[in-house]
Amino acid sequence: MPISSLSKLTVPAPGAAGNSQGLLMPKLKYRFRVVLSNFGVNGQPATELTKQVMNCTRPAVQFEEVKIPIYNSTIKLAGKHSWDDIKLTLRDDISGNVTALVGQQLQKQFDFFEQASAPAAIDYKFQTYIQILDGGNGTFEPQVLETWELLGCYVKKATYSNVDYNVGTEPVDVSLDITYDNALQVDPNGLVGPGVGGPGFGLGFNGNAATG
Repeated sequence: MPISSLSKLTVPAPGAAGNSQGLLMPKLKYRFRVVLSNFGVNGQPATELTKQVMNCTRPAVQFEEVKIPIYNSTIKLAGKHSWDDIKLTLRDDISGNVTALVGQQLQKQFDFFEQASAPAAIDYKFQTYIQILDGGNGTFEPQVLETWELLGCYVKKATYSNVDYNVGTEPVDVSLDITYDNALQVDPNGLVGPGVGGPGFGLGFNGNAATG
């Protein structure tokens, strides 16, 4: 089959250029890594958790609905936004590194022995980086295709998985529900945008009159 015919293996798009464009390579779910910065006690390598990540959800944002009742209708506007928590699942390693780091982070948020809380959020908040990779490894250094930067994170819930005599080879894991204040989408060059948080699409970007 001629190579040129591969460009037709896609959904036809309007226009001459669209008809000759082949399907682009998708990002794959299993090519990723998660890095936690300022998690646990300072000085502990963040890679200890990165190596034990099993799965992680990506950010989800939603807007409150503001309803403006008018004559015979209702106008709906976007209100305040909120970010859903992400869930990060970690294998609990035999050396106890994961348990130790998670425990240190929880102790930063609240001292369970002394029953004392941190004076300020800056004392325990951390950053989370969810990176989509191109599949490179070893000599071929992996390239970061996309990064989600989650800012102002803390552990909202830590779940230590059950143990079970009926299970064969499943590892023990620790699941973290992480909440955060803001999320930014960073491109391969480390620049914010053109996705969430990117410049050029702020308030009044099109110059239209401020109407509903």
